[in-house]
Amino acid sequence: MSDVKPLIEESIEIDATPEAVWALVTDLPRMASWSPQVVKTIVRGDGISLGTRAVNINRRGFLVWPTRSKVVRLAPHTDFAFQVLDNNSVWSFQLEPTTAGTRVTQRREAPNGTTRISSVLVDKVLGGQDTFQSELRDGMRQTLRRIKADAER
Repeated sequence: MSDVKPLIEESIEIDATPEAVWALVTDLPRMASWSPQVVKTIVRGDGISLGTRAVNINRRGFLVWPTRSKVVRLAPHTDFAFQVLDNNSVWSFQLEPTTAGTRVTQRREAPNGTTRISSVLVDKVLGGQDTFQSELRDGMRQTLRRIKADAER
């Protein structure tokens, strides 16, 4: 079994204000239009606040699986994070103002690894940690490019 990387991250510069980018990255149902893995996100309740819960439907080829998440960080226009309850990883978007707009960094944090069941599924069904984590990084790049395109319209 390969090790889970404690941190995977990608960044992009977007020609839009942090407020405009914030409105996009905190609109969880739109994640399906940006992420190559997310098919649908269902947010429980109205709006996004600390503790808001959501369900993602994810897909990779013929494989489809749900994940549950909870918003764990919410600092307007700077930091938004949710924890995937099924594997303990934390996904986040950090926004920093730049002279041209906003630098956005997307992260997948797993400082203590993931759950045993998640590790087994990744190793046995999703091609192993190295392959899956490489796909996550590629997916982050694609997600960020798509957010950039929407923000710069």
